Amino acid sequence: MTGGQLADKEELFQNVLTQVAEQFSRAFKINEMKTEVTNRLAMLEKRVELEGMKVVEIEKCRKDIKKLREEMASRNNSNFLEDNKKLTPRRDVPSYPKYMLSEQTIDALKKPAFDVWLWEANEYHLSKETVEALRLPTFDAWQWEPNEMLSCLEHMYHDLGLVKEFNINPITLKRWLLCIHDNYKNNPFHNFRHCFCVTQMMYSMICLCSLQEKFTQVDLLILMTAAVCHDLDHPGFNNTYQINAKTDLAVRYNDISPLENHHCAVAFQIFSQPDCNIFSTFDPEAFKQIRQGTITLILATDMARHGEILDSFKQKVDKFDYADEEHVTCLKMVLIKCCDISNEVRPMEVAEPWVDCLLEEYFMQSDREKTEGLPVAPFMDREKVTKPTAQIGFIKFVLIPMFETVMKLFPQIEEAMVQPLRESRDRYEELKQIDDAMNEVQKNKSENLPMKKK
Repeated sequence: MTGGQLADKEELFQNVLTQVAEQFSRAFKINEMKTEVTNRLAMLEKRVELEGMKVVEIEKCRKDIKKLREEMASRNNSNFLEDNKKLTPRRDVPSYPKYMLSEQTIDALKKPAFDVWLWEANEYHLSKETVEALRLPTFDAWQWEPNEMLSCLEHMYHDLGLVKEFNINPITLKRWLLCIHDNYKNNPFHNFRHCFCVTQMMYSMICLCSLQEKFTQVDLLILMTAAVCHDLDHPGFNNTYQINAKTDLAVRYNDISPLENHHCAVAFQIFSQPDCNIFSTFDPEAFKQIRQGTITLILATDMARHGEILDSFKQKVDKFDYADEEHVTCLKMVLIKCCDISNEVRPMEVAEPWVDCLLEEYFMQSDREKTEGLPVAPFMDREKVTKPTAQIGFIKFVLIPMFETVMKLFPQIEEAMVQPLRESRDRYEELKQIDDAMNEVQKNKSENLPMKKK
């Protein structure tokens, strides 16, 4: 082989080596690119995940803001009143502490290592002052936020011994109460705060009238649970509207207490969820008794049945027999009726805003009825009703007669409940006299105005 041939082979070999090297180089570069692309994709995926989480958080914030706005709007209860008639009673924070921290929390707070992330709601409990205030009809629910009211409701079930007696899972009780809260709408009046007030008044009557000595624990469980559930998912428009407007509820329940039947149905839909069933330890027969008792009481809150229920109770009260199941059921119906419409039992500064809330809800309904060409009740018409005229008749002919009848059985409620009702009646009658005098002056001015012109 000549030197020239060797040189050609060597050059060819070098070319092959160069090409192989370039191929390896490209392969390495491709791998590097793949790695880089993979890393970038991972980073992008992470960013997308984080952005997605942000979107979820933003949406949650939006919902929270919307909920807060609705709650604030529902609290703006006096916008329909003339400025010179607005009553803005001054209400301060409670003069007593709402909660007491546990000893362990107090000790932990003194240390630099205190971990706020591990601090839960169960690290505090209701203060002694709050526990005592909850037992009184004077309790002011306006000073409490929803989560605080839930804690108070929870306390009532524990304090009455219902949790222990019926082996109710405390976590299930919490979940049930949260679900109850979520199923009350943000109406001006028929909302979760109203639910709380009715239940708190029931708790107050149980304590004041020593009903634990008269009733069974099952009776107390029915009374409290019916109070909690009695207005679930209330739409803010009463039975008269439902029937006249031929709504789905009126059609479903054949015009017979459509709202109250709906409240019962929602209540037991909630109980059908295992996580919210505080009756899970009851056998079928006992649950049937609880269910029937709760339904009976909720249906009794239909004011269309007021005369019927009160007349039945009047026939029994003078010879009342706690051993007679019919007597006891009738009393329980009257008790939940008392609690449902008990706002005027409370101090003026607590009761007054509720009148504004109720009138606002009435006016919303009557405005819709006018728009839809439906009949309008005079006591709901913003052009005809005033606070004094709305309250005087209701207190004189509904509240006082009912509470005075209950007073025959429980004389102890006279000072705490009946007397405040009488004072409220007198106050509204005085306000009506002032209104009438002002209207008369205004009328005389209007009548004399043409004569002055002449």
